[in-house]
Amino acid sequence: MLVMGRTGSAVLGIKELTGELVDVVSANDVPLPDSSADYMVVDSSEPGLMSDMQVCGMGLFSALPDGVVLLDEAQNILWHNSTFRNLLKTDALLVGQMLQDVIKPADGTDLRRVMVPSNPGEAASLNVRREDRSSLGLRLARTTISLGGNQHNAMILTVRDVSKQMLEKQKQDAIYRAGLEMGNLAPDEVTAMTHEERVSLLKEQILQLTQEVLGYDTFEIRLLNTESQELMPLLEFGMDPEAASRRLFAAETGNGVTGFVAFSNRSYLCADTKNDRLYLCGAADARSSLTVPLTIRDSVLGTFNVESPGTLSFNQKDLDFLTLFGRVVASSLNQLQLLAAEKVTAATENSDRLRREVAGPSDEILHAATWILDRYIGHDPDVCERLHLIADRIRKISSSVGTVAPASDGGGMMGSSAPIRPPRKALQGKRVLVVDQDATAREEAHDLLGQMGCEVEAVQNATAACAMLRNHHYDVVLTDIRLSDANGYECFRRLREINGLVPIIMMTAFGYDASHSIVKARQEGLKAVLYKPFRRAQMLDEVEKAVTTPPPS
Repeated sequence: MLVMGRTGSAVLGIKELTGELVDVVSANDVPLPDSSADYMVVDSSEPGLMSDMQVCGMGLFSALPDGVVLLDEAQNILWHNSTFRNLLKTDALLVGQMLQDVIKPADGTDLRRVMVPSNPGEAASLNVRREDRSSLGLRLARTTISLGGNQHNAMILTVRDVSKQMLEKQKQDAIYRAGLEMGNLAPDEVTAMTHEERVSLLKEQILQLTQEVLGYDTFEIRLLNTESQELMPLLEFGMDPEAASRRLFAAETGNGVTGFVAFSNRSYLCADTKNDRLYLCGAADARSSLTVPLTIRDSVLGTFNVESPGTLSFNQKDLDFLTLFGRVVASSLNQLQLLAAEKVTAATENSDRLRREVAGPSDEILHAATWILDRYIGHDPDVCERLHLIADRIRKISSSVGTVAPASDGGGMMGSSAPIRPPRKALQGKRVLVVDQDATAREEAHDLLGQMGCEVEAVQNATAACAMLRNHHYDVVLTDIRLSDANGYECFRRLREINGLVPIIMMTAFGYDASHSIVKARQEGLKAVLYKPFRRAQMLDEVEKAVTTPPPS
């Protein structure tokens, strides 16, 4: 019990009433209120001592979900709320100890070396891992306190348990690494392996990563036959043999959750298999299941089904992680299908077709990684480094497509290819950013420039283009004058603010330029204008001039 008052008689009187059952302490005997006090007694005859609001505030600190700690300049603990002790899972006396000795980071972090900003309102934030594998999020800010009528420099520390968030981040990073591993085949390895060997390798990787990264031991993957709509088994583990061999079709009813997911292209979370109208027995002891579609460009390639013996075993986070992992699997499956189809025709035609099919998903993954990178820069260098690695690997996969040329052994692939022409040396390896909301225009740019040795990346709007230019190097930018979030001139100006030296070429269909984007941009250094539909020679000539003309000094 903490007694607030100027006379010691109150303390003595309370001690006589409580006996030895309660530890009664005068506030005059401690530098700050003890965080472990269970009761506070305030002398009502001294209203200036502590207001009702202050008394309520002391209780509020103990009710906060975050730990709150007052430190001196040497990071000695002066005061803390009860939540801080609970987060550390200790009953030890913490007041007077060094913060480093109390937190005990197991990841090598030296809290004494943390640079705490001196400006009001600013703080230093970091995460530390402890020996019990828990993770704490720390936020340190400077402040001043009044003790004994004098002002003293101090620091306020807020602490929260971020173990769950860190585990989720680690799982997300592991999924991204899984995507890199599954797509990490060198061109010579691809050509040396048969389609069956590639499928076998992919199945081994999926099995290992599903168990190690997601922690699932009962699952099934099926691929959709687009002609018959039958879902063909690709990989299963822990499923009932009868269920694994069951014929399923993409249909709204009569084919279980898997058939419904393939038909609707929507994920399905079954909380209780005993009371679900769609569920068909997969694993004998399954009581809940989670099924996601494997898609590329909104086209269903197959399904990924996970089952668990407990009801309500899955939540939205599980759905998000399985969906993300499913995209990685779908991208790898899509590459396998394209590689198998590539063996149908001559090497040059196959390379062009494969480039077209891979371009869209590669652009989407690269844009998604850049979108995340744009928000993490300056906050988490490790995440930024991994995202840069993802972008580099996606580019490596895309650029290696043109070098894959296996022999033909039958089969077929829809579509036609432009006649092969030798690449232009001036365009070899040049990186081109295409900004156009028209998917056909983006595909044509991939085809025409990709055949000439360019590394083409395409986005749909000005915002995405700015993020890409801000985080990656490009030799030239091609942008349409009509975008969903900006006109051509607005996009031109925003790109110029990010990089004033990169050449910019505008694209437009024949028609009236209501915003006068081309006229305005020409006055500020616009390189050229291309008219759609593209004329091959004109596009290649203008891009070549843009990448070979030295920037103005």
